[in-house]
Amino acid sequence: MKLDDAAAHLEALGNPTRLKIYRALVRAGAAGLPVGRLQDKLKIAPSTLSHHIKTLVTAGLVSQVREATTLICHANYDVMRGLVDFLVAECCADECKDTSAAA
Repeated sequence: MKLDDAAAHLEALGNPTRLKIYRALVRAGAAGLPVGRLQDKLKIAPSTLSHHIKTLVTAGLVSQVREATTLICHANYDVMRGLVDFLVAECCADECKDTSAAA
């Protein structure tokens, strides 16, 4: 993952409401959640929810599928895994270098 992509994902998740939405979708699993159920679950006004979902969709963290009259939201697990991998890819890399240099 590129640095700019990671920054865009983190920026989208940096809002408490969007983070709540995203976490609810991650917990929902592959089935996702209908927008109405997400609204009821999180007690978010429809226009506010729509605004935040749009931001998450634009960032690639969430996808939406229409089933008849219902709009279902899904967390994009591939993007989530890519972001997590990006964040931990160099975990402690400098620490290992510092330890061997001191020996």
